[in-house]
Amino acid sequence: MRRSNRTSAGQATGWISSATTLGAMRFERNAPAKRVVILGAGFAGISLARRLEQRRDLDVTVIDRNDYTLFTPMLPEVASGSIEPRHIAQPLRVALRRARFIIGAVTDVDLAQRAVSLEGTLDGTPRRVAFDSLVIALGAATSTHGIPGADDHSFALKTVKDATALRSHIIRMLETAVSTDDCEDRQRALTFVVVGGGFTGVEAAGELRGYLRSVRRFYPGIRSREIRLVLVGGAPRLLEQLPKRFGSRAQRIFARRKIEVVLNDDVAAVDAGGLTLKSGQRYESRTVVWSAGVRPAPLIEKLAIDQSAHHAVVVNPDFSVPGHAGVWAIGDCAQIPKRRGGFYPQTAQDAVREGPLLAHNIVAALRGRPTRTFHYRSPGMMASLGQREGLADLGPGVLLDGMPAWLLWRAYYLTHLPGAARKLHVALDWTIGFFFQGDIASIT
Repeated sequence: MRRSNRTSAGQATGWISSATTLGAMRFERNAPAKRVVILGAGFAGISLARRLEQRRDLDVTVIDRNDYTLFTPMLPEVASGSIEPRHIAQPLRVALRRARFIIGAVTDVDLAQRAVSLEGTLDGTPRRVAFDSLVIALGAATSTHGIPGADDHSFALKTVKDATALRSHIIRMLETAVSTDDCEDRQRALTFVVVGGGFTGVEAAGELRGYLRSVRRFYPGIRSREIRLVLVGGAPRLLEQLPKRFGSRAQRIFARRKIEVVLNDDVAAVDAGGLTLKSGQRYESRTVVWSAGVRPAPLIEKLAIDQSAHHAVVVNPDFSVPGHAGVWAIGDCAQIPKRRGGFYPQTAQDAVREGPLLAHNIVAALRGRPTRTFHYRSPGMMASLGQREGLADLGPGVLLDGMPAWLLWRAYYLTHLPGAARKLHVALDWTIGFFFQGDIASIT
C-alpha cells in the first residue's frame, strides 16, 4: 500500500475519518473570502479540499496537471489486467463540490508576492493565481536514484499510463517468446524482474505472477518452468517497514510460487538487455519494473524553503512551513515530524488524515488562533500478493495470510474507493476475473 503511489502502492487498514472538524468558527460577515490554493490532487490534497469547501467564507482552488484523482493502491491490479484503468480514476470535477479546479502544471511559486504560476496542460496558456494560504501537496514521483540506464530501460508503476504500458509490454514479451527461434532472446522475453522490496514491489510481483499463470494457456509454446520472475530488494528483508514476521511470511509465499527473491543487493545498472546488481549478479531480461523509491515533485527543489536531504518540504508538526506564514505542506512531498522523534511515513493512510487536520489549522491561523499538531498511530497494514493470497497485520500478535487476508484487503479498499459507480465497476471487474482467465488484448 502506497501512495502514493503512494504508490505504492500495500497500505493501511484504517482510513477512519478524522475526528477533527472545522468547528463553528466564522470570519467577519462582510470580509472577502480568503483564497486557499492547493497544489496537487492526491489523497492529501483531495481530503483537504473536501473539508475546506464546506466553508462558505473560503475561496478554495485545486491545481493539478490531471483532471482526475487516482486510487493508487490498485495500480498493480491495473497492470495485471484485473481492473480497468478508468475504474480507479475519479474526475476531479466530480470529487469536488464547491472548490474551483484548474488543470495545469505549476511552474513557479512566488512566496513574496503570494502567487502561483502555471501552464495549462491542454494548451500551454500561462496563468497566475494569487493566494492567502498555500498548500503544497504535490506528491512524489518515481526515483531511480541516478542509477545508470534505469530511467530509460525500466517501467515505473506510479500512474495509469505506467500500468497500462507495462501490461501491454508483458503481452508483447509473451508474443515474442512464441515467435522467436533465438533461445537467448526467448529467455530474456520470459524473464521479469521487479526492483523494490516495499509494498509496491511486493504487490507488483504477486500480481504479475498471477497474471502470467492465468494467461499462459493462451501460449501453448511456453512451458511454465520457462517463465522466470525475480524480485530484487536492497534491504535485508521484504517489507522492511513492517514487523519482521510480515516480510518473512511474504518471502515464504513467494518461494512456494517460484518467485526468486534477492535481498541485500542493490542495482548497479540497467540496460536494454537486463540489469546488473552491485554484487555482480546479472539478469538477462527485457522487462524491469522499478518500484525502489520515490522523490518529491521536482518543483519543490526550486522553492526557497527548508528541504530535507531528499528534497521533501520540512514542516512543523502542524504542517506549517517554517518562516513562511500561510504556507503549508502535506502528503508525500512533506517531511512531517513525530512527537517522539522521526518522521511519518509517506503512505496513503497518513495522507487522508493529514487533510482534515490541516483544514482546521488553516482556519485557525487565519483567525489568529492556535493550531494543532499531527499525531497518528497506524492500526495495521495489508498487502495483496496476488493469486487470491494476501497479508494483513492487524496489530500485535495478529497476522492473517492467505485468502482471508486477500478478501479483507479487497473488502477494505472497495469501501474506500470514491463513488458508488467505481465501487460497482471494480466489484464487477473482480467478479469477472474470479471466473474467467486474464485478458491478453494489448490496447494502449
